[in-house]
Formats: sequence, structure tokens, C-alpha cells
Amino acid sequence: MRPSRWPIQCPPRCVAGSGGGSTSGGAGEHHHHTWHALPPQPEGLSGGTTVSGTMIAAHKAGIPVFVTGGIGGVHRDGENTLDISADLTELGRTPIAVVSAGVKSILDIGRTLEFLETQGVCVVTYGHSKNFPAFFTSQSGYCSPYHVSNPEEAAELIAGNLSLGLQSGLLLAVPIPQEHSATGGEIEDAIQRALAEANSKDIKGRDVTPFILQRVNELTKGKSLQANIALIHNNAKVGGQIARALSERKQRKTGPQRKEGKKEKGHDPNVVVVGGINVDFIAKGKTKTLLFGQTNPGSVCQSFGGVGRNIADCLSRLGQECLFISAVGADSHGDAVFNYCKHMNTSGVAKLRDQRTATYCAVITESGELSLGLGDMDIHQQIKEQYVSHYEEQLSAASLVCVDGNIPASTIKYVCSVAKKHSVPVWFEPTDADKASKPFLCESWKALTYTSPNLAELCTINHTLGLPTPPVLPESLEEVLSCAASLSRPLLEHLQCVVVTLGPMGVLLCGEHEAGAVNLQPRKHRRKGRLCAFYYPALTVPSEETVNVSGAGDSLAGGMMVGILRGWDTHTCVHTGLQAARLSLSSPHPIVPTLTLDSVHPLRAHTQPWPQPTCLWMEA
Repeated sequence: MRPSRWPIQCPPRCVAGSGGGSTSGGAGEHHHHTWHALPPQPEGLSGGTTVSGTMIAAHKAGIPVFVTGGIGGVHRDGENTLDISADLTELGRTPIAVVSAGVKSILDIGRTLEFLETQGVCVVTYGHSKNFPAFFTSQSGYCSPYHVSNPEEAAELIAGNLSLGLQSGLLLAVPIPQEHSATGGEIEDAIQRALAEANSKDIKGRDVTPFILQRVNELTKGKSLQANIALIHNNAKVGGQIARALSERKQRKTGPQRKEGKKEKGHDPNVVVVGGINVDFIAKGKTKTLLFGQTNPGSVCQSFGGVGRNIADCLSRLGQECLFISAVGADSHGDAVFNYCKHMNTSGVAKLRDQRTATYCAVITESGELSLGLGDMDIHQQIKEQYVSHYEEQLSAASLVCVDGNIPASTIKYVCSVAKKHSVPVWFEPTDADKASKPFLCESWKALTYTSPNLAELCTINHTLGLPTPPVLPESLEEVLSCAASLSRPLLEHLQCVVVTLGPMGVLLCGEHEAGAVNLQPRKHRRKGRLCAFYYPALTVPSEETVNVSGAGDSLAGGMMVGILRGWDTHTCVHTGLQAARLSLSSPHPIVPTLTLDSVHPLRAHTQPWPQPTCLWMEA
């Protein structure tokens, strides 16, 4: 098996030769390692990795693109010998883009492409046609399903593939340059001649490839080696261009990264989110009622959630600079999270050994209502004050800090103290009724600016503060609005706004009245206006279109935060959040991967007139 060459976007690594990295220097014996055999080598030996081994190393290092000469494949007569390169199976389970010159014709190219399709690998030709190259020649007689014409198109395809959170890779096949096509044709003729000789001499199995390579070198008088080097140079050039285009695309999506702890003129406001990450499994029943104790028909899908992650995801997709602080385990779920969240700034996410990445399983009814939830969230307790304090400069320089109820109460207290010292607004997302009380166990809650509980969480908050709560939650809209406004009133002695999420009913904003709406902009003075509550109905989503209810509230909060930071009026902020929530309900992902500012801005995305919000006045 051939050693691979080098990953893009880093110094050369995982290649044969002397020096550091995953190789050890020395003349003489040389070792190639595949994915299942990457042991440390004794001193004095030289080591290299195959395509499959380098894919793992590059992926672990966070490198999305790497270049090689050609990949392995299904050997001729492979349907009988099962001689199939590990490169193909690794492409099916490692999300990375491999740039190569295709597959040599000494292999069974047709079966190789069929095997890649079975593994779920996207195969693309780089150029103006779909002709799949055969290493030394631009045409193998087979076609790729797709082609891209330039680095920018390739970068878009790679980014799209990675954003889906799939665990399969992508193969970009680069044809031999035109100036080497004549030599390539001569080499291909030599390969066909060598194959015929191998067949006539009854050479089979593992002896075929060494024989072919030796005969081709003899028949071409060394030209095959020169063409091989030219191919590597061309592949590296193309791979470098694609990697650069991918990096530039990410910069356009997320904006330039500013220096830590500093606000620079000309930059958008920055946000720090501290909260949990989950790998979610959503099971939706296909019947009106779910029967416990037996198997129910339904569908199950995996997505990436966690309240803090969802909000940071939403902010990032809407073009808001955001640092996310959290923790995952050193496991496959953690790797999948980092891969899916490449569009986010996850530099604050710790990867902890001997910890499991948080997982959450939700069982929802046919209509989309949560029936049962199970979570393995122990790792969230490791998001401690000691770790978060490493980012105190960023916290103190932020335009908004958001914390969720997953993290320890002591961490919330620390964040609130830093925010209060530096006059930074804080948004608390309670997460669930059991966790909603955390900031209210001490005086920390008085440093909060916003909170976004549902009615049950709002009752928990009032109960924690020793205030009366209703024995049973109301059901009619009129009673729900009255109860929510009443429970929000005592919090407004210190908070700027309480955003009460009411599920399919909509949202109730409680705060200071100003210019016909609740004032959402952080105030620099004591409250002067009258307290009020504005009710905004939700956008209707039919039950048959409701796929996932786990991200609607987080999408609402993220959309509103973007509007607040951009200085939009209150109605636009709320409508943006409601539109983001509607999109979330219809997606298997908590935050829609295609979310953009244009897709949620009420003047661009919602052509129908918005219903007028209803105002309720509060007692002084």
C-alpha cells in the first residue's frame, strides 16, 4: 500500500522521513501504517502512513483537506479475493476531503466507485467534466456523479458536506495536467501490457501489484516515477487552493476573529455563551398516543443540541461573532460535535478525558409534543468556575453574555459577578424547570438583564424566591397571559426583560414600556416607564410538519439576541426570533443548518402581515 503525502493547512506531517511528528528518522527499514496499526516506532526506523492512516491523523488534528497521489481501491478479481483497500472503508467513516489523482487502472475502478457509493462517499471530479481520472490518464471510462470547476465550488461542496454532520468523507479526483497527458498515455499503455503479462504468467493475489509496478517502471524507463511526482505537485497545488478557499469561506461566514478581551472599532458586537452541548436523539411517534411498555412505530434521528450550543449555533449562522464555552468528552460523540460545529468558534470547548459527551434522547408524539426525555448530562458539571475564569477577559469585554441552566450554580454566580463588575448584560436561559432556580439561589439573579423561561420554569423561579405560585398551571390563553405577567412582575425589579416562551401560543415580553413596545435595549438608567407585557402569537406550523421541538425556544432567543445587538426595534427582534423558531420546528436539527439573516428577517422572509401584539399593563 502506498504512503500518503501531506495534509493541507499545516506543516507536512504523517509522511515518511526523518524528524518529528508521527515519523521517526533513520535509514533502512520503512514502515507503512494503516488505520488499525499506528503504533509508536522504535528509534532508528522510518515510518509513513497510508491514505486511511493519514485521514485519521488529519481529522484528529482538525484538518479538513489533505492531498495524496492516488487512493487504494478494489483490486482486480476483488469480488473473489475480497482484496479491498482500507482507504475506501476509512473514507466511509471519516469526514475529511481527500484530493487525489483518482485510482490507477491496475485496480478495478468500476468496483472501486461502486464500493465508495456503498460507503456513502461523495465522489467528485475536479474540472469541467465528470470523467473520473485513472491516475496517469484523465479518463478511466467511468464518470463521477458530480464535478466542480474551481476551488470555490469545491470549498462550498466540502463545507456543505461537513455541515451535515455526516461521518463519511469526500473524494476529489484531479485529472493529470495537460502537459503530462502524453507521458501519462505511454504509462497507461505500459500498465495494460504489464497486466497482460501478469495474467499470462498466472500471477495472482498480493503478488500482482508489486509485479505491475516493477514492470511499468522498466517499460517506461523511469518515466512513471517522474509523472508520479508531477501528479503529486499538481494535486498539492489544487488541494492548497481548495483549502484556502475553504478558509476564506469560513471567514466570510463568521467574520474575522478579534484579539481576546478587546473591543475594536469596526467590529460587530461580540457574545460569549457558556452552556451545555448534547448529542440529541429525537424519536417521533407515528400515532396520536404513545403506549409505554411496548415498541411504538416511529422515526429516530440524531442531531446536535444543548441549549448553550444551540444558541451559539444560531448566533453564528446569523452572522454574530460568538465565543462558545463548554465541555465534551474525549470520545466519538465529542469528535462529531467538533466536526459539526466547524462554523462556530469552539475554542472555549474543553475536551475532557474519562468523561462522556452529554447525550439526550427525546420521545415526541405525532403532534410534536415532548412525551419523555432522558439525558446523560454529568459532564456539564465539569464546566466549572476555574475553567471559565480562563476566559474572564472575553467575558468582561463582551457586548452580551448568555448562560444556560446546564452549568453549575457556582459558575453562573462567577459569570454574573464578572458581568456586573464590567456592566455586561447577561441573558439566562433556564433550560428546564429543575435547573431554572440556579441563579436565584443567591443574589446572582440581580445581575441578570434577560431571562427566557417557559411558564413552568417561571413558577420554579418564583418558588425559589419564596413567592406564591399557582397550584396548577392555567390552560386558556387569557389565564396563561395573566399568570405569566403576574409571575414576571417581581423579577422586573432587577431584570430588564422577562421573555416568557409559551410554546405554540407564542411569546410574552415583560418589561418597561417605551414607544409602544417593551424596551429591549440594555438601559443605562433606572427604570422610568410603566411596566407592561406584550403578547406575540407564534407562527403556525402544522403538526405533520413538526419534526423537532428541542431547538425552537433556543432559536427564538438567538434571533432576539441578534436583533438586540444590532439595535433593531422590539417588534423586529421578536418577529426574527419567531421566524427562527418556526424554521427550527420543521427541521430535524435544533438549529436549521441553512439559517441566515435573510431567512428570518421579518421584512425579507415573512411576506404576510404580522398580527399586532397585545399589550397588558402591569400594576406598579
